[in-house]
Amino acid sequence: MTTPRLTSSERANIYRQLFLLNHSFDLIVRRLDELAQVGLFNSRDMREMRELAQEVQLEINTTLLNTLDSAENNDHAQFGKVRIALEKRLRST
Repeated sequence: MTTPRLTSSERANIYRQLFLLNHSFDLIVRRLDELAQVGLFNSRDMREMRELAQEVQLEINTTLLNTLDSAENNDHAQFGKVRIALEKRLRST
């Protein structure tokens, strides 16, 4: 699959969405910690639920960041070609 080039605005929006996604997982883990403090729920169950939430967070991050890394590397290579061509043109004048 060809990785699309990202505009600066698209890139900023993607990183913002990733931040919000991870922030949401942080809130989930915090709420589970708070519920665990109540003492009503089984501590092992609460620990396992926190760990499961964090595992899902890491799986999502790994999958999304692998794709994002590919897009960033492709864009970096493309813009590097532009810079090299510009430097070459400036040296020849």
